[in-house]
Amino acid sequence: MKSVAIMLVSVVGFLLSFQPAHAKTHYFHNLKGYTLTGEPGNSAKLHTFSAMVVRDGKIAAVGHPDDLLAIYAIPAEQHVDFAGKTVLPGIIDAHGHMLGLGENLVQVDVRDAGSEQEAVAQVVAFAKSEPKDWIVGRGWNQENWDVKQYPTAASLDEYVSDRPVWLSRVDGHAGWANSKALELAGISKDTVSPEGGEIIRDKDGNPTGVLIDNAMALVESKLPATSQASRRQALTAAFEHLVSEGITSVHDAGVGTKTLQVYQQMAAEQQMPVRVYVMLSAADPNLPALLAEGPQTTADDVLAVRSVKVFTDGALGSRGAAMLEPYSDDPHNHGLLVTQPDEIERLYQAIIGHGFQVNIHAIGDRANRIALDTFEQTFATLGGRNLRHRVEHAQIVHPDDIPRFKELNIIASMQPTHATSDKNMAEDRIGKARMQGAYAWQTFLQQGTILAAGSDFPVELSNPFLGVHAAVTRQDRGNQPEGGWYAHESMTLEQALRAFTLDAAYAAGQEQVLGSLEPGKWADFIVLDQDPFAVSSDKLWQADILATYVAGKSVYQRD
Repeated sequence: MKSVAIMLVSVVGFLLSFQPAHAKTHYFHNLKGYTLTGEPGNSAKLHTFSAMVVRDGKIAAVGHPDDLLAIYAIPAEQHVDFAGKTVLPGIIDAHGHMLGLGENLVQVDVRDAGSEQEAVAQVVAFAKSEPKDWIVGRGWNQENWDVKQYPTAASLDEYVSDRPVWLSRVDGHAGWANSKALELAGISKDTVSPEGGEIIRDKDGNPTGVLIDNAMALVESKLPATSQASRRQALTAAFEHLVSEGITSVHDAGVGTKTLQVYQQMAAEQQMPVRVYVMLSAADPNLPALLAEGPQTTADDVLAVRSVKVFTDGALGSRGAAMLEPYSDDPHNHGLLVTQPDEIERLYQAIIGHGFQVNIHAIGDRANRIALDTFEQTFATLGGRNLRHRVEHAQIVHPDDIPRFKELNIIASMQPTHATSDKNMAEDRIGKARMQGAYAWQTFLQQGTILAAGSDFPVELSNPFLGVHAAVTRQDRGNQPEGGWYAHESMTLEQALRAFTLDAAYAAGQEQVLGSLEPGKWADFIVLDQDPFAVSSDKLWQADILATYVAGKSVYQRD
């Protein structure tokens, strides 16, 4: 590990001469600092430091205390002693769902249920204290239950039949309704499954209560409308939760007009303690007008709008991921295309034509191939190759298509905890042969593809050190499986931290202002209770955040 004495180089005089007279300066010292520096990707270097100077919200210098104090005269009352604790750049989650997280914090959460019956019991307990007409929640996953099969409306009806119940699967690509919700949605034996969706039925053709992908809209269209005040409340709750976990920036995957308006208001009022890089929702009917406004970024880099989230397929757990060959455990099923190829092509043309980045959800190998084919075709006719387009998830990729990410300059936006969550079912779904291109982090990194890491919260828990641990060990928190799951695709600790900081910033076109603790960049950093480079890899997920700073200002301090 290379230690840097002082990262001032020849820019010291420049920085000093252009600092405003009123600039607020702080000197942070007695710390163990780590940051990736230089160009994003494989050429980035890990540097260490023991002190840093922050002026007017940005890094002025990092290095050794003696060197910094020889240059900067900073009053003692502006010194902050970190008592030898570890400092890292603020974590950037490159794929999350802010509104979903905030709502999840106040809805029934059945993530930890070990069976259908246990999930129902949690709903019943929640319903006793919930006065609203609808009972809404999220988190069920039949793959974690003792009986690994879809739940039914009947099990909910036994205890809650007078009010509609709607529970999204943990991945957000399936929903579980009771009969009251099905009735309100007009779903019966005669209802035809919509394109890109499926109504699960019993042997007699009756709806069981589970809806896949686009079929979910049949129920969700009947949910009570969310007010702007409720949106703001949810986003505020999400912000408070994320800063406590060391996350200083989020790429919000799929933002509609009304949520964007709340963000814009909160940014104007300086009420956003977390930076947000917005991916507009391709499904928003106002998308043409939003694209016409062009990419936008606030002066303080708190809010940026320059990308669009497009959906190709569903998720692996619900067998909605679009596959080139049938599912190994469902030989008549190839998954679902949520958006048809001709519509994807139309969206690419519109998005790229307005100078926006395309961030396309693709989980199955067919979906990834469609995403790449459409990029190739669009670049040939329209250009736009330099906009740093991304495939969100890139989860199951045919080995022939992995090199195309590098050839087409496509970023792989991947979520490490998906591997450790999926390890109990992925091979059942697609068979061992197709695992060659699954969760293939190291393969992407070795060919020079930029990998931006995230969590996909609230699909997964938002704690980024669960992601760092999964990336390095390919194990769950119980250290299973022994030796790691397809461990040859694991990342080094340095690669994992880079994916959650510098490379994630690059994936948003923000590496000049975020992602590392270098002079001129915003002073977004976190203080940890443990040094990730000094603990065994199985302890990485146990890191606790002592403090979170955004633009040099404390936004979280642990009690």
